[in-house]
Amino acid sequence: MDPAKSLPTLADVRDAAETIRTAVLRTPSVPALALSAALGLDVVLKLETLQRTGAFKERGALYKLASLNPDERRRGVIAMSAGNHAQGVAYHAQRLGIPATIVMPLGTPFTKIERTAGYGARVLLRGESLTEARQAAYELAAADKLVFVHPYDDLRIIAGQGTIALEMLADDPDLDVLIVPIGGGGMIGGVALAAKALKPAIRVVGVQSASFPAMHHVLHGLAVPASGQTVAEGIAVREPGKLTEAIVRQCVDEIVLVEEDTIERAIEMLLTQQKLVAEGAGAAGIAALLADPEPYKGQKIGVVLCGGNIDARILASILMRGMVRSGRLVRLRAEISDSPGTLAKVARIIGEAGGNIVEIFHQRLFHDVPVKLADLDVVVETRDIAHVREILAKMDEGGFKTRLLSNSALESGL
Repeated sequence: MDPAKSLPTLADVRDAAETIRTAVLRTPSVPALALSAALGLDVVLKLETLQRTGAFKERGALYKLASLNPDERRRGVIAMSAGNHAQGVAYHAQRLGIPATIVMPLGTPFTKIERTAGYGARVLLRGESLTEARQAAYELAAADKLVFVHPYDDLRIIAGQGTIALEMLADDPDLDVLIVPIGGGGMIGGVALAAKALKPAIRVVGVQSASFPAMHHVLHGLAVPASGQTVAEGIAVREPGKLTEAIVRQCVDEIVLVEEDTIERAIEMLLTQQKLVAEGAGAAGIAALLADPEPYKGQKIGVVLCGGNIDARILASILMRGMVRSGRLVRLRAEISDSPGTLAKVARIIGEAGGNIVEIFHQRLFHDVPVKLADLDVVVETRDIAHVREILAKMDEGGFKTRLLSNSALESGL
């Protein structure tokens, strides 16, 4: 069957909106004042992070579940997901009294596994990737006669996700651009289809991790990488849907790829400047603006902040790495005499210069230094790069030859 002949329509999206109206939050679109000022852009954020399960996936999941007949509801459903689709299906299946089984890849963040199980679903970890998890889910669906709820390549799933566009354009009819993360394409498929039907001139831009560029590569006739690592596991899809590919070809103006460090910076920026928590996939749209803001100057930009389910350990690591990138956390190495009182003198100099010592490593044996000397590695919290320069100058004045370690970007600016 030709996928283009069975695509959802604006009428389907509107029917989805009415079906899910009382059970899915109509999330706000808010001006991102801090981000807009930092980027020199006019950015509006669609806060799908406020959904009960922390992501947009509830929309399509509920529209699909609501379509099941009594026999299908009795038999139950099965889904494969890296987390957000899993939670959306599990939560609404529990509400509707439908048994749910969720198959997740082995590397799924703990927080998504725990929350999915907390909504009453049976969670099974199978395979290293979504592709392997999907195959396991298909096999279980056939064996146990369960209804398979696809995370993206399903007419009702796509139509449900398209309700995001209805709300965004109702709140901000003057939007010039919509920026939407892409995994398998369910969200951008629904959003682009609805947005172009309502406002043909609007520009729709998709964003993928450079480590998982499946939709981008398929559309450009390129080979899709077999593996990769990304903090945006919610869009780490190696094979886009057939329905979604057809919609993207018709309705999406451009797909941009963003690197991992840019996604990390976007997560950090959203939290520290906009006071919003986003997972990697959720921050992908902001990463696109960070990577290249020029194409969006002078336009009103709507960005879908599609999910906030980030592992606490990953978030903590990203914030600390952000401090290192900005020079607010540095590691200094000083050559000191191995004699009483020297360590105290170093600590006093750094303290008087306003630095906060976080850790100290005193190396006598493993570095190539004379026996009467030692290398002192000091991790210091600072205000900014200028403050780092000040501390280094004070250390030199105090007789301690000191250099900055393991941050080439900062070293080039000192």
